[in-house]
Amino acid sequence: MKSGRTFLVCVCATQRGCKFCLQLSQRAKMHLQHRYYSGLSFRSNPDQLDHLRDGVRRYLQLPADQTVLILHAKVAQKSYGSEKRFFCPPPCVYLTGPGWKLKQEQIKEAGFRVCGYMGLDSMDSGHMETQKLNFEEQPDSKEFSCAKALYISDTEKRKHFRLVLKLFFSNGQEIGTFHSKLIKVISKPSQKKQSLKNTDLCISSGSKVSLFNRLRSQTVSTRYLSVEGGTFIASARQWAAFTLHLADEHCTRGEFPLREGYIRYGSVVQLICTATGVTLPPLIIRKVTKQYAMLDVDEPISQLHKCAFQFQGSDGMYLCLSTEKVIQFQASPCPKEANRELLNDGSCWTIIGTETVEYTFSDSLACIQDPVSPVPLITMLELTGGGDVAMLEVQGEYFHADLKVWFGDVEAETMYRTPKSLVCVVPDVSAFGSDWRWLRYPITVPLSLIRNDGLIYSSSFTFTYTPEQSFLPALQVLPELTQDSDTLLNSIHQEFTRTNFHLFMQS
Repeated sequence: MKSGRTFLVCVCATQRGCKFCLQLSQRAKMHLQHRYYSGLSFRSNPDQLDHLRDGVRRYLQLPADQTVLILHAKVAQKSYGSEKRFFCPPPCVYLTGPGWKLKQEQIKEAGFRVCGYMGLDSMDSGHMETQKLNFEEQPDSKEFSCAKALYISDTEKRKHFRLVLKLFFSNGQEIGTFHSKLIKVISKPSQKKQSLKNTDLCISSGSKVSLFNRLRSQTVSTRYLSVEGGTFIASARQWAAFTLHLADEHCTRGEFPLREGYIRYGSVVQLICTATGVTLPPLIIRKVTKQYAMLDVDEPISQLHKCAFQFQGSDGMYLCLSTEKVIQFQASPCPKEANRELLNDGSCWTIIGTETVEYTFSDSLACIQDPVSPVPLITMLELTGGGDVAMLEVQGEYFHADLKVWFGDVEAETMYRTPKSLVCVVPDVSAFGSDWRWLRYPITVPLSLIRNDGLIYSSSFTFTYTPEQSFLPALQVLPELTQDSDTLLNSIHQEFTRTNFHLFMQS
């Protein structure tokens, strides 16, 4: 007999779930409870649970989610004196999911719509300057708005801040308050050669970026690289986030082995639109100095640097915009300096890292009058134990004591620890069907959080129960038992089947 620190499986010679193993299993459960029950532990009222579970089943069959998507830059340049350096690209908000339309149909008010305000988080409880957001419906049923007039003045001494989004319905009902990720404040783009010892402003492979262009450095002429109808365009209204990957320099067209590391000038890169998956051909990223592409620079790229993108294998052809079209531009070689090529304005892009934060909720189970915020965000799962004594720690942000973890349509006993940690007891696999004892294939269920008033917060995480494949042959070699031992065999079979389920999480 052996047991790990918290993972317990019956491994004695009989392999039949002996009494000692079952007692050890109970002691392990008590140990886990003693270790994690430092917070509040509760389950829903049994009388309400059946009704709630039916509602969750209906939701899982036809999710009526409402999603708030905030896109913003990783850094913001500070304004000095009376100047206003508006954030570029401007923070954008998208409202997606069928739940928004469903809400409008339920209210049935003329002119019913979503309204919003966005501003910087305040260091104190004083007044926060905000910008009103006007949402417009797009062809793909998303609603879109952006805050084009936000800036941070030199009176702000902090090095980081967050954007705060407040949403309301036009009838005055508050939807909630939503926060961006941290944004770093910089005074101006760094002109020094970047060192990988200080990676705060460097851009890594696999990170998300935005590209914009300003003809003659005029703000009104700003165009953002975007994708519309599967085609790359230069848009004055909307910008797209692109995943920037280091690619293998010797890759052939259609094959893009990706590499890790920080992006340097002279590297072959791949730009992939995060929303549509549309991809540009392999490009060589070049540093731009006074409208010249520098061919021999290999230093790390920094935030808000000017750069150009040469098509790999071409003779001086660069990614360029022409009004709203994206074209190729033929650079002119510099007769005096072979390591330079002369570009036009449309071929010079500014690169900046971006962040995306997504909040998803659904009030399809009940008529919710209270704000949906704070909307919890799950970032990681950590399993402790195994079999019928497994516990799951849910890590993330914005947790509170009114949340319960649900595995599919099964509620788990949940303990609130901190705003960044919830712990729950993993439900037994028998909760998902009466034929669980004969199960020989994995069961995967979605993980979600449900507030005590019925508000659902779905997540991208799932949980998988996987049966122990070696258990079936062991049953075939069991010695014959008398008819009087049927009850004993059945109880051993149930206990040991539960114990031999290994549990895995996936995102």
